[in-house]
Amino acid sequence: MTERRKMMEEVYTTGFAADEARLFLDTHPDCREALEYYNQMSTLYNRAVERYEEKFGPIRPDHGGRSGSWSWAKEPWPWEGGM
Repeated sequence: MTERRKMMEEVYTTGFAADEARLFLDTHPDCREALEYYNQMSTLYNRAVERYEEKFGPIRPDHGGRSGSWSWAKEPWPWEGGM
């Protein structure tokens, strides 16, 4: 597995965990453990996104202009072999 693929997998898994915890909190808003888990996974997700984007460029449209130019559309699209 390539480094790029490993880093993207980390983005996917931490993002999934944060989303699932958020959904759980929608029905269990007073669960302190779930809130702590959500905060932990959100932090890990944001770090994973930052590390990936530093090395390979933006993966979210709202991060496309961070480099001083609109770089969101410069990577290959999924049907072109991109992730």
